[in-house]
Amino acid sequence: MSVICVLDGFTLNPGDLDWSPLADIGPFEVHDRTPNALILSRAAGARFVLTNKTVLDAATLEALPALEYIGVLATGTNVVDVAAAKRLGIAVTNVPGYGPDAVAQMGFAHVLHHMSRVSAHHDAVIQGQWSGQADFCFTLGQLESLSGKTLGLVGFGDIARQMARIGMAFGMKLLVHSRSKPLDLPEGAQFVALDTLFAESDVLSLHCPLTDDTRDMVNRKSLAMMKQGALLINTARGGLVDEAALAEALNAGRVRAGVDVLSTEPPSPHNPLLHAANISITPHNAWATVKARQKLLDIAIENLRAFSRGENLNRVD
Repeated sequence: MSVICVLDGFTLNPGDLDWSPLADIGPFEVHDRTPNALILSRAAGARFVLTNKTVLDAATLEALPALEYIGVLATGTNVVDVAAAKRLGIAVTNVPGYGPDAVAQMGFAHVLHHMSRVSAHHDAVIQGQWSGQADFCFTLGQLESLSGKTLGLVGFGDIARQMARIGMAFGMKLLVHSRSKPLDLPEGAQFVALDTLFAESDVLSLHCPLTDDTRDMVNRKSLAMMKQGALLINTARGGLVDEAALAEALNAGRVRAGVDVLSTEPPSPHNPLLHAANISITPHNAWATVKARQKLLDIAIENLRAFSRGENLNRVD
């Protein structure tokens, strides 16, 4: 019987990373995915369980008496009933700060997709449109410079700070809004009210948690405040956006959007953003560079090693 059970390891490690350091802690078993019906049979007897998106609710935890530790293979811990785990004496850890560079890189990949229109021009070239031109170059529409544009950041954690560094390297102006005013804003950055951020940003990027207060913060009212043609970037949580309202604004040509997250994942084929104009969508993989995934795995293993030594590292319970 395995001491360590990984319930859904595939998204973290589709085969290019190494689970074997877990063997230093105890026998382990890795499952690519675990449907709800198999959680109890697979985790039965395990002292340590690692999960990414497999839900461990109170009833499940109560049915696993041997369980001492849950390691969440992500930063967010909403897949675990942390209160129930605490009541049952089960430790819970997460993995913070493993991929701000990767997520910010994807955020700006979406920005450049809309500003430089690389994919659209590539497709046009392959289709023969350049070969048939009378001039040495052509464009499918206006190309935009980031220099001088305003980047607005909702939240100012590690990912937003990296977005700020990239944006300022492009010569962008910087506006920030967060729950509390950061004491270490970059030189030239301004802390502003949320309404001001929506109204003045050319590129508005979301970097806040999903809470009752932030759910649907991008809605018809806030979208109406945005500049004509402004670009919304969301690499945070899909629930921050009223997707029907955003789809309306996109289809009307009022705004543009680049998103790595949707309200339900995988999305329903009827999600309005899947059929909207002026949007780029990636499948929640901004975090998934090899470097970021390796760092995530390293931290997750070190969390478990620390627990085995009687130490608290990245505990959230």
